[in-house]
Amino acid sequence: MESIPTTPQLLKAVTLTHVRYERGDSLGHFLAWISLIPVFISLGGFVTHFLFRREIQVLCFALGLIFSQFLNELIKSSVQQSRPETCAALEMCDSHGWPSSHSQYMFFFSAYFSLLCLSGTGDGAPSRRSRFFIALFPWPTAILTLYSRVYLGYHTVAQVFAGATLGLFLGVLWFWIVNNLLVDYFPFIEESAIGRFLYIKDTSHIPNVLKFEYDSARAARKKMATD
Repeated sequence: MESIPTTPQLLKAVTLTHVRYERGDSLGHFLAWISLIPVFISLGGFVTHFLFRREIQVLCFALGLIFSQFLNELIKSSVQQSRPETCAALEMCDSHGWPSSHSQYMFFFSAYFSLLCLSGTGDGAPSRRSRFFIALFPWPTAILTLYSRVYLGYHTVAQVFAGATLGLFLGVLWFWIVNNLLVDYFPFIEESAIGRFLYIKDTSHIPNVLKFEYDSARAARKKMATD
């Protein structure tokens, strides 16, 4: 009895770190790694921060990014604009391209991070000039991420600029909401049962957290030595 040939099932890759570039293209290889910066920020930055710092301000920062990405997916599913023709080689034609989520993520992150630095909220920078230079830190990678998505063929220019514009707007808006409306609830969160259980804290009222923690650590060590 002859066996009936079965049609092979179509497989779909997990695209979290599935970034493709043309073999032998050194610039493409570099930009492929640049495209992974949002993953590094999310897993290496915010997860590590929660484990070791647990600041309410940064938790709000992370929640804003999550909301921004959720909104991005909602817009993509509503607009349903196709990716460029290169999507076939990248196996990405089954997903939509407007607006670019990578660009939106990086410009949201850069906007919020810069405003946080310039406002001097709980930072350790000793001067306004230092805060200004730190505030500029994420922008080169944000622009490179935007460029990489076009260069690698995942998005059109219009799609990355739409993502960047939306991310910039949402980053500024969310910073204003957190630091003008939600900040009044920080003490309540800090003193709540879950806040005390997880050691969630707010140091935004401390002018220089770095110096405060340094002085506190030295004072604690001296106290232990004299006890």
